Amino acid sequence: MSDVIIETRALRKEFRSRGGTRVAVADLDLRVPAGGVHGFLGPNGSGKTTTIRMLLGLARPTSGSMQLFGRDVPQHLPEVMTRVGAVVEMPKFSPTFTGRQNLRLLAGTAGKSPADVDVALDKVGLGQRADDRFKAYSLGMKQRLAIAATLLKQPDLLILDEPTNGLDPAGIREIRDLIQGLGASGVTVLLSSHILAEVQQVCDSVTIIGNGRMLASGRVQELMASTGAHQVTVDDPAEAVRLLEQAGMTARVTEAGVSVQTDRPGSDITRVLAEGGVWLSALTPVRADLESVFLDLTAGDRMGALPTEEDYR
Repeated sequence: MSDVIIETRALRKEFRSRGGTRVAVADLDLRVPAGGVHGFLGPNGSGKTTTIRMLLGLARPTSGSMQLFGRDVPQHLPEVMTRVGAVVEMPKFSPTFTGRQNLRLLAGTAGKSPADVDVALDKVGLGQRADDRFKAYSLGMKQRLAIAATLLKQPDLLILDEPTNGLDPAGIREIRDLIQGLGASGVTVLLSSHILAEVQQVCDSVTIIGNGRMLASGRVQELMASTGAHQVTVDDPAEAVRLLEQAGMTARVTEAGVSVQTDRPGSDITRVLAEGGVWLSALTPVRADLESVFLDLTAGDRMGALPTEEDYR
């Protein structure tokens, strides 16, 4: 398997309307590494779903190139689609059939056996509810059945577009655990989502886009690197603030102690305080969470979301 499962170069999608041409995806360079879970983040209308639709051959790019498993698409899409599973919208299941019956219908058209159906149901945690009717399933169970349908082909790449939309906290946790398990099993998962806390917990790497453009990409922990802030615990917070500000740092007293903002290393904070006769009992770097990174990067994009493809139909 290639080290890069998905790659786009200068990918662009324009929509035309009576008001003129609007750009939904603007020269996007996207790289999704093999293995694990890759988050695909952006405000509503930022181009996530349009990008996914282009990768799957459901929309034609205006310009640029795309590759899946090192093969150009859409030229070689029939060749690689046997290795791709996707849930972009809820499949049309029969409400009066059981989960097992619905999957067996799909399996029959795909040349898969009843045993393959049982394996897929077990993977998504529906083995014990497989003989319940689909209409009795919760929204989370219906989403898991949709994922099970894609797993029938045993894909190397699974693309999920907002799989936790509309779910309650229990359903979100179920889908999160399922996605983590799939990523750990060797399946590469591209997860488009706006629930940042969930993405932070489940994703190994992430790409953030805004106005159809790449804003940041990399390992989740790298994107949440130190913010340059430190939290200091001392016996005399006021004196600590005076010493630190005298040394050119920004400091203020908080309920937890003293908050320090500086580009200098933590050892400089320790030295300044010690030279002034103030001894600290704790110094902790403050790290940004993924939500903070996301909000900072997409501040301009949220002011006016771009129209989606549906807006131009």
